[in-house]
Amino acid sequence: MALRFGADVSTADTDYGTVLLDERTGEYWELNPSGSLVVKTLMAGGDEADAVAALTGEFEIDLAQASRDVEALVQQLRVSGLAE
Repeated sequence: MALRFGADVSTADTDYGTVLLDERTGEYWELNPSGSLVVKTLMAGGDEADAVAALTGEFEIDLAQASRDVEALVQQLRVSGLAE
């Protein structure tokens, strides 16, 4: 399922990944390069399987761990109210 950030979330790419700002709370979230890849894949319309494939293609991570990591990140972004 594709991912969308709420209207109150700003993003900025950095040398180490992506920073998210929740403008409602003033809280910052920092995504490392693998988290950034997952988010960019989902924001581009990919689903979780696409994000897992992107992770395993870019980093030395097995399929099971990549699946757990993608699921956990998406859940955290949704629970925090950053993503829909």
